[in-house]
Amino acid sequence: MRVRWWLLCTAGALALGLIGLLGLGGLTASEARTTPAVPDDRPEYLPASPAPTPASPSPSAPPSAGPSAEPPAPQQSRAADGSGAGEREASGRVLYLGDSLGTETQRELGDRLTERGHAYRGAPYSGTTLCDYLAGRQDDSLVPPEDKAAELVRAFRPTTVVLQFWGNSWGYTPCMRQTESDTAAYYARYADDARALTREIHDAARDAGLARPTLVWVLQGPDAMRPDRVRRVNDLYTAHARATGGVLADAGARVAPAADRYAYAERLPCTAAERARAGFCENGTARMHRSDDLLHFCLAPTTSTPRPCPVPSPGIVRYTQAIADTVHAHLRR
Repeated sequence: MRVRWWLLCTAGALALGLIGLLGLGGLTASEARTTPAVPDDRPEYLPASPAPTPASPSPSAPPSAGPSAEPPAPQQSRAADGSGAGEREASGRVLYLGDSLGTETQRELGDRLTERGHAYRGAPYSGTTLCDYLAGRQDDSLVPPEDKAAELVRAFRPTTVVLQFWGNSWGYTPCMRQTESDTAAYYARYADDARALTREIHDAARDAGLARPTLVWVLQGPDAMRPDRVRRVNDLYTAHARATGGVLADAGARVAPAADRYAYAERLPCTAAERARAGFCENGTARMHRSDDLLHFCLAPTTSTPRPCPVPSPGIVRYTQAIADTVHAHLRR
């Protein structure tokens, strides 16, 4: 069984580099914020009852399971000059949770937010999804107890929590417990876990005597293999944000063709800023992805130890700019 499990995880890790996507969302803060949560906020194509869970939990992924292995400790970004002044003068406190897209974008996002005067803490872990950050998931979670969402809310005391999840499923994320991607059970699990995570964050803030933090859901970019999957995940995030007073950050649209929101593209026409930045624009286009990695935006090769992107990458800049713009606009209201 151990050999078969190791082979399954290794195959899943190798397949990850062939899967495509990005992240993003597109309602304004006022559009996404509404009154009390409705009893069931799932899009109409989801089943009405929660997805069944296998009787016995799946084993945790072994240390060799590709991008999900040994996530780096979360980093707290500093002001652009390295002085840490952004924390001292912050008008908001922003917590960033997410998966491998969150891991590679965390430093750039932190720089953008601290430059605008907000305190920031990034705690993404590669290979994760919503269920990994739930307090009740310990033995099959890729997130350690001290970095569960509720614990981070009590420790960091955020005013805003950014949630960046591409839609990982079984094969990359043990806590999904054999729920396969792009199935009715998969979408039901995401809807249920979004509600559970929202509840835990709000309850932790209440118990700590804090105001309820605003949740910013990052809408995802195109999936090269399953275009409709990411549309449905974004529909789910949109419905949930509208029902619970959340905000949507349309980062995915910034890394997708203007004419087709869910069409995958390795390169896109350069923006004015990209044309002005050395190395970003080639023959009128900017590279969003490496040709051997349909998912991530970092133009450096993927390593066995997840890390923030170490090289300038147009997709990283576009993605984090969209999130930072949304967060900053909301905090200025």
